[in-house]
Amino acid sequence: MSKLKDKVALVTGSAQGIGKAIAVALAKEGANVVVSDINIELARQTAKEIEALGVKAMSIKTNVADLADVETGVAEIVKAMSRIDILVNNAGITKDNLLIRMKKEEWDAVIGVNLTGVFNCTKAAAALMMKQRYGKIISIASIVGQMGNFGQANYAATKGGVIAFTKTVAKELASRGVTANAVAPGFIQTAMTDKLSDEVKRKMMELIPLGRLGTPDDVANAVLFLAGPESDYVTGQVIAVNGGMYM
Repeated sequence: MSKLKDKVALVTGSAQGIGKAIAVALAKEGANVVVSDINIELARQTAKEIEALGVKAMSIKTNVADLADVETGVAEIVKAMSRIDILVNNAGITKDNLLIRMKKEEWDAVIGVNLTGVFNCTKAAAALMMKQRYGKIISIASIVGQMGNFGQANYAATKGGVIAFTKTVAKELASRGVTANAVAPGFIQTAMTDKLSDEVKRKMMELIPLGRLGTPDDVANAVLFLAGPESDYVTGQVIAVNGGMYM
């Protein structure tokens, strides 16, 4: 029995990488999936792959930093799928720089996507979920939002903000049967980490008790738990998926 059969999941930034792994994991459990991404060509391709798993899928081009764009997308989803049961706020960007050198544009861009984007998508989906008296909101935070990181003042601020935002949303929506939780990944093996030198990777491994980088599937599995019925009594929590790097 697929535990998410007939549920509708919206996953932002899900054309590739961790977002795609999450979208695929939800589809394998029977959810119909909306692949939302700024890269619509790649989103369409991912939606096709997901449809091949035997569920419904649709792709929408969304700039999460733009509330009007998000609201238009949600209206499209409701027209096609009639509801949203699961929202995964995954879309995110980095523009790393030392604080002293960080340009205001680098700060504003990261805040816009990673924090305002989570606000925009959650606000739009929560209105539906409250009427349904059911919903699961899962936001992808980061270990960097818990412990900080050199050269990532903007990114760390957004991910710490996502954690605090999640706890507040959990309190506000609980009476309507809606849960809100966050997943905080550590270092995950992606195209970005593949480019790091062996020396940098070795130093990273020394900080991780489990001695390996995480995989996109490790993150997807935590999201799957929070999206399914097993987590119905879990809200306002942060699940760390970091191999023990930060406890």
